[in-house]
Amino acid sequence: MRSDAPIDLTNQFLIAMPGMADPLFSGTVVYVCEHNERGALGLVINRPIDLDLATLFDKVDLKLEIQPLAQQPVYYGGPVQTERGFVLHDATGTFSSSLTVPGGLEMTTSKDVLEAVADGNGPHRFLMTLGYAGWTAGQLEEELGQNGWLTVEADPDIIFNVPADGRFSAALGLLGIDLTMLSGEAGHA
Repeated sequence: MRSDAPIDLTNQFLIAMPGMADPLFSGTVVYVCEHNERGALGLVINRPIDLDLATLFDKVDLKLEIQPLAQQPVYYGGPVQTERGFVLHDATGTFSSSLTVPGGLEMTTSKDVLEAVADGNGPHRFLMTLGYAGWTAGQLEEELGQNGWLTVEADPDIIFNVPADGRFSAALGLLGIDLTMLSGEAGHA
């Protein structure tokens, strides 16, 4: 049975299949912040880069001396606008440029969230990325049809409480899948 109803992957994890041809997304888990008829926007949650929060805050003229936050890694959020920061955090409703994701998280791009973190008044749980992943209208659906991604409802505990190198396996675990069970080849009956 085929449905022509549009799918909404907001608040879902996209888990790259082993055959993912794009090296930018191979082995990634993407948290989808927004998905609608215009396209999709998400943040890669399992690729820390060689930059910690203290160094990043220094670059934007903020001092972050709160331990252990200062050593927390910054993540590669995706290939679009890699010079821009995106903060995924628990919903607070207090920052000037936030996208509320149905399901309880927010993504904020304004500096006030960083100022709040530096002052010790920021969101309790957050993940800082540089860049984001974006898809034009129909592009993500096409990639799904080509077996590029698995999808599952997101679990914020995986984002905030599982070490980065365990997030891919943990996201697969939400589907009851072990990484060794996946093949890079698509089968057709």
